[in-house]
Amino acid sequence: MSDKFYAKQKRIALRNCGVINPFDINEYIAYDGYQALAKCLTEMTPAMVIEEMKKSGLRGRGGGGFPTGLKWDFCARNVGGQKFIICNADEGDPGAFMDRAILEGDPHSTIEAMAIGGYAIGADQGYIYIRAEYPVAVARLNDAIAQAKKLGLLGKNIFGTDFSFDLEIRLGAGAFVCGEETALIASIEGERGMPRNKPPFPANKGLWQKPTIINNVETYANIPYIILNGADHFKTIGTEKSSGTKVFALGGKIVNTGLIEVPMGVTLREAIYDIGGGIPDKRKFKAVQTGGPSGGCIVEKDLDTPIDFDNLVSLDSMMGSGGMIVMDEDNCMVDVARFYLEFTEEESCGKCTPCREGTKKMLEILEKITLGHGKIEDLDLLENLGNMIIESSLCGLGQSAPNPVISTLKHFRSEYEAHILEKRCPAGVCKELVKFVINDKCIGCGICKKACPVDCISGAPKTKHVIDQKACIKCAVCKKVCPPKISAVVIE
Repeated sequence: MSDKFYAKQKRIALRNCGVINPFDINEYIAYDGYQALAKCLTEMTPAMVIEEMKKSGLRGRGGGGFPTGLKWDFCARNVGGQKFIICNADEGDPGAFMDRAILEGDPHSTIEAMAIGGYAIGADQGYIYIRAEYPVAVARLNDAIAQAKKLGLLGKNIFGTDFSFDLEIRLGAGAFVCGEETALIASIEGERGMPRNKPPFPANKGLWQKPTIINNVETYANIPYIILNGADHFKTIGTEKSSGTKVFALGGKIVNTGLIEVPMGVTLREAIYDIGGGIPDKRKFKAVQTGGPSGGCIVEKDLDTPIDFDNLVSLDSMMGSGGMIVMDEDNCMVDVARFYLEFTEEESCGKCTPCREGTKKMLEILEKITLGHGKIEDLDLLENLGNMIIESSLCGLGQSAPNPVISTLKHFRSEYEAHILEKRCPAGVCKELVKFVINDKCIGCGICKKACPVDCISGAPKTKHVIDQKACIKCAVCKKVCPPKISAVVIE
């Protein structure tokens, strides 16, 4: 890794990951663990804690970007009676693993923050809703909760005060829609994970109709840091409207893949080229998808945009939970849109008609286009269907599902038209529309012939080789292994 990879990062949510032993609560305590909780319980009133959170400008890192302190304030205004606080660890975006990394590397930061949140809103019970596909995170959370209880950091009369707080874990079955807060609540209650109409919002009527706060893992990971270092310090990091840092799962066609944590305001270009190391094999950048299946594609001309919640929305994308997938010239944008829509169509709970039927119809049209059976009027139909689904779906899944399609249509309409009018996939991805041929640049080196998995390439040494089109499975291996200086294998 180059110096640039580390120079432009700042660790807050990931501050202890890889530094402490997640199995030992004493190591967390040695790094100021539970000091923020002690400060809240002994030096601050619940109202002061909420005011500090509001002052910090922390916005929810789960995708919506709603101000955390404001959400807590709404819940705290419900005086008297049972309240709950929930951690949403149902991380379902393809390629996203920010919450998993925090829970596996620093589980106590979430536990401490939830206790702080419980104190602030008047809740004595919390739940961590985590997908069962994260067995290591579940095991470490269970171990961390047990250690915290043993030391009196969870349970009755914490730090000798009259505040009591306990935590339980609830396992999700892998439904993407349960990342939506009301669907998550329904799942904890033992119901099928389906969203509910809002209002009422969970802060007023949530789990078992009681006032409930839900934040995700990364949001909670920031809270002890804010309490110990102060809201004014936190506000110095990031931008005016998006303070602090954001963790991204950087993946796709990028040299340095993995988690990065950057201050809000770092540009997309810095994240991709300085931290991510750019596109491998000197390929040309094509687009970056932010926000996972809910986001949109951002193109070259917008790479100098500073990263924050509002800027990404202005580019018809979104922050989301933090996925950042980089694509190069070999990606087919029609296929990318089909991939994401296939995911959201599969994960739709089916409760509302626009999402249930609309995403299915959009997927059918995209599949038809990738097979070479599309019509030019399908493009207007896709846009109309997408806008209708966005405007009329019940929850965030349906309201954002068409985003990848609408975004790729806006920036890469020519690729859609090539599929429809020319029966050609410019990137060579859609197999029904691809034909690999060897041109006159071939020097007969035989590299492609040796690499072909179905032996469909023939030719004597130092003579032009030929591909048997009937036997070709269109795997593109021949094109990939042909020396770049020759580039004799092309898509026709």
